[in-house]
Amino acid sequence: MNKFAGLCVIISSFVAAQQGMSLSECEEAFHRNNLQLLAEQYNISQADADILQAKIWDLPQLSGQINAYNPQDRKIFDAGHAKGAQVTQLIYMGGKKKNEIAFARSNKELAQLQFSQLLADLKSQLRSTYFNLYYEQLKLQNTNRQLGYMNDLLAAYRIQSAKGNVSLKDQVRLQSIVIQLNNDKVEINKNIFEFEQTLKVLTGITEDIDPQLSDTEAKDILAAQPFGDETELQKKALENNADYQYNLKLIDNSKLYAQWQKSLNVPDLNLGAGWDQNGGTFKNEVNLMVGIPLPLWKSNRGNVEKANFAVEQNRKNAEFQKLSLETKVEAAYKAWKTQYEQLSEIKPADLNNMDMVYNGMLNNFRKGNISLIEFTDFMDSYRETALQIYDMKNRIIRSAELLNQLVQTKIFY
Repeated sequence: MNKFAGLCVIISSFVAAQQGMSLSECEEAFHRNNLQLLAEQYNISQADADILQAKIWDLPQLSGQINAYNPQDRKIFDAGHAKGAQVTQLIYMGGKKKNEIAFARSNKELAQLQFSQLLADLKSQLRSTYFNLYYEQLKLQNTNRQLGYMNDLLAAYRIQSAKGNVSLKDQVRLQSIVIQLNNDKVEINKNIFEFEQTLKVLTGITEDIDPQLSDTEAKDILAAQPFGDETELQKKALENNADYQYNLKLIDNSKLYAQWQKSLNVPDLNLGAGWDQNGGTFKNEVNLMVGIPLPLWKSNRGNVEKANFAVEQNRKNAEFQKLSLETKVEAAYKAWKTQYEQLSEIKPADLNNMDMVYNGMLNNFRKGNISLIEFTDFMDSYRETALQIYDMKNRIIRSAELLNQLVQTKIFY
C-alpha cells in the first residue's frame, strides 16, 4: 500500500468514526443509554422495596416445652405426661405500621425528586456540551480557513526571503500570525476533544458526535424568547425546580418520621394462646396469653426529640434553598439579557461586512494595494473578533440553558 492510499484509509476511518446527530437525537440516546440515570432509577425501586417491607408484620412465634425430669416417677424427658405449646403474635399499637408505611412512601417521593433533578442537570449538561461543540467546530473551520491562506503566504515569503526579495522582518511578522492561529487551533481542538468525550459519556454513543445544526436553527435558538420578567421566572422555578421541591418534601418527610418515632412510645401488645398437658390447674389446659410492657417511661423519647429538631432544620434549609433559587434565577436572567443585548448590537450586515472586508483585504494584498503591516494588523484583529463572536453566541445559549435548568420548564428552544 502506497502512502497516499494509507492516508486515505486513515481519513476515511476518521470520518466513519464520526456520527452526525441532531440535538433531539442526542437527547433520545441520552434518555436511553445514560448510565447515571439508569443507576438512579434503582433508588426508586429500592424505595418501593422499603414500602413493601414496611407493610410486613413480625412473624408469630411458636414455642413449646416438655418435661425435663419427672421427680414423682423419676423419669427424664417424660414427654408423655408433661408438655405444652404457645403461639404468640406481636400486635402493633399507636399506628406504628401506618406511620412506618407513610414514611417509606415519602422516601419514595424524595427518590423520585432526586431522579428528576439529576435528569434536569444531566440534560442541561448534554445540551450545553452539544452547543459548545457546535461553536468550537465553527471556530475550527474559520481558523483552518485563515491558516490555509497564511501558510501559503508564509511559504511564498520564505522563498522570496531566501532570494533576498523581501526582508526577514516581513517573514517573521507573517510567522507570528501563523503561530497565533496554530495556538488557537490547538486550544480549539483540545476543547473539541473534551466536549466529544463528555457527549460520549452522556449519550452512551462510542463514536464522536458531529452536531447537525443548520444556520436557521442556530439563529432561531439565539432569537429572543417569549417569557415574562424575572419575577415570573422565579415563580415558575419555585413551582417546578426538583431540588427545591425536594427540600420542601423533606419537611413533610421529617414530620412523618417524627410521628413514627412518637408512636414507638406506645407499648405493643403480645397476644397468644397456650396449651399445657398436665402443668396447669386443669389437664389439657388452653389459656389466652396477653402481654404488654409497662409504660413507666417513654422509651423512645430521645429519638422523638431528635426527629423534631430535624423538622426545624429542614424548614431552615428549605428557606435557604428558596432564597438561593430566586437569586440564581435573577442572576441567570440578567446574564442572558445582558449578553443578548450585546449580541443584538451586532447586526447581520456588520457580520457580512466583516467577511467582505476580509475577502477584500486578501485580494488587495495579492494585488499589492496594501502594505504587509496593514494586512497583518487586520488579520490579527479579524482573528480575535471572529473567535469572540462565536463565544458571544455560545454564552447566550449557555445562559439560556441555565435558566431552563433552574426553572425546569421549557423557556428556551
